[in-house]
Amino acid sequence: MFSSIKSKRALLIITGLLTALVINSCKKTSISPIQQLFTGGTWELASLQTTYYTGNTADSTVTDSSTCLTSQFFTFNTNNTCTYTNFDCITQTSAAAAWSLTGNQLFLQAAVVCKDTTAAGSSTPFSYAQIQNLGIYSLVLNTGDIQPNYSLTAKRKVITYGFIRQKTTTSP
Repeated sequence: MFSSIKSKRALLIITGLLTALVINSCKKTSISPIQQLFTGGTWELASLQTTYYTGNTADSTVTDSSTCLTSQFFTFNTNNTCTYTNFDCITQTSAAAAWSLTGNQLFLQAAVVCKDTTAAGSSTPFSYAQIQNLGIYSLVLNTGDIQPNYSLTAKRKVITYGFIRQKTTTSP
């Protein structure tokens, strides 16, 4: 009787050890789930909206309804580089630039330089962007005057970029 209990206990211990070995042998990745969402494909700009504020009061909102003839794409790579294609409806592909997330993973920092229609001729529009929404199929970033502390009489401009993930196709 005691040998039966001992053999059951030994079998239980061996099963537990094998289960732990299988679970711990799974491949671990150094990329966080949030980073995986960024790098899981190419993001196409679907909407662009500018909101003007005085302090924290929205004065007006302008939705970009221009007829841009080129699609705009934001691509994040697992080696922490990114590119932006056709920013501001100007045919271009930016040079690969570094991207990262802040420690709390609420802000994107992308050093991508894009040609634009400003007097300077180029800008880093996503140097510090608030992640408003990130999902499997959508990404919404706020840029501009997004600092948390501002005067109640300060004029602010926040640009909201809405992206959708593009399907990746494979050749048969």
